[in-house]
Amino acid sequence: MKAVILAGGFGTRISEESQYKPKPMIEIGGMPIIWHIMKEYAYYGHTEFFICAGYRQEYIKEWFANYFLHNSDVTFDYRDGKNEMTVHTNHCEPWRVTVVDTGYNTMTGGRIKRIQKYIGNETFFMTYGDGVCDVDINELLRFHKSHGRIATLTAVKMKQDKGVLNIGGDNAVKSFREKNIVDGAPINAGYMVLEPAIFDYLDGDETVFEKKPLETLASQGQLMSYIHEGFWQCMDNIREKMMLEKLLQNNTAPWKKWERAVPKGF
Repeated sequence: MKAVILAGGFGTRISEESQYKPKPMIEIGGMPIIWHIMKEYAYYGHTEFFICAGYRQEYIKEWFANYFLHNSDVTFDYRDGKNEMTVHTNHCEPWRVTVVDTGYNTMTGGRIKRIQKYIGNETFFMTYGDGVCDVDINELLRFHKSHGRIATLTAVKMKQDKGVLNIGGDNAVKSFREKNIVDGAPINAGYMVLEPAIFDYLDGDETVFEKKPLETLASQGQLMSYIHEGFWQCMDNIREKMMLEKLLQNNTAPWKKWERAVPKGF
């Protein structure tokens, strides 16, 4: 199934690095955090990705353009005036990656709206390009299919400053309100499953997905939560980046379920 990753924001709270590259391309363990997110989905068999790019979108395209070459054993032969390259072994993932320029100042809902033509009439995954999680992606999908609503989001209970959810006894999201730093209520961790009907709730580039679309879905009983009691962490600042780095260095990163070691970046 297709996975959409939002990767177009400015990352102002981690400007030490985002001034040079998009936030999802900031590295942990030598590879961009978006690569880790994609590895999570691929672990569960989902390998077709649509990256909603914006700020420094050329950086994302160039990184993926070089990914195959930088992860392959190659011979360059210039003898006798030739310019030949032979690939012997490659260590790339079997992914299909579409990077879409969704605009420099486009809001989150607008970015999703812009990739509608690539999704078509299909159910799809959607998440943010700055957080890792050990949620069982296929269990999340099974839960989504079981209730028949338009949207499912992964909810985690953490004391921090994210969008807060009011969840009923049937796991339906009753309301969606803005964050408060003292909240310990369930928060929206991303890792969503969306029906194509979601596009009807998105008006244009100015649409903030976390505002009117989610609020409307909640009021209509069309937004469900998949309660995740495991690990989730976004990377909003250098402190959180270093925490994720330490988990990788100690080989205790909960989201890293694949066997292959995280390679050194390029």
